[in-house]
Amino acid sequence: MAKTSLPILEQRRIEANIIKPIYEEMVDRLGEVQASEILGAAIIKDSVAHGKAYADGKGQETTLESFHNLLPQWKANGALEVEMLKETETEVHYNVTRCKYAELYHEMGIGKIGSLLSCARDGTFCKGYNPNIELDRTQTIMQGASHCDFRYRFSKGD
Repeated sequence: MAKTSLPILEQRRIEANIIKPIYEEMVDRLGEVQASEILGAAIIKDSVAHGKAYADGKGQETTLESFHNLLPQWKANGALEVEMLKETETEVHYNVTRCKYAELYHEMGIGKIGSLLSCARDGTFCKGYNPNIELDRTQTIMQGASHCDFRYRFSKGD
């Protein structure tokens, strides 16, 4: 996985510019349902691999704290406005009150697949980073909610 100094929002813009015509072609040939399934599966695989690459790059134990320390990369250049609610060793809860990722995808005319391109990554990225980190989220700005409710928890497992 290649490292880049680009802010993640800019990375997502570049990716979306490449994905958009491919997705549109898949819709024309396969239909929207199958195109979305294929895109979603590919994004999830990439997200898990991306999380593993981040973990491998740490060279030390991955924890919820070290995972949470990555958040500024996603917030870079005002990409996310966050209201922190809880930070402990085993739980990190916050609401995203503004999401420029959602704004970007809607401006590009691909808001319909924006949740596949970004939101779907959140829970699978953390699993790639450390399988003991879980995300519970019931709503996103991308899908029309007033905020995204991120509720991460760390459990040691059995």
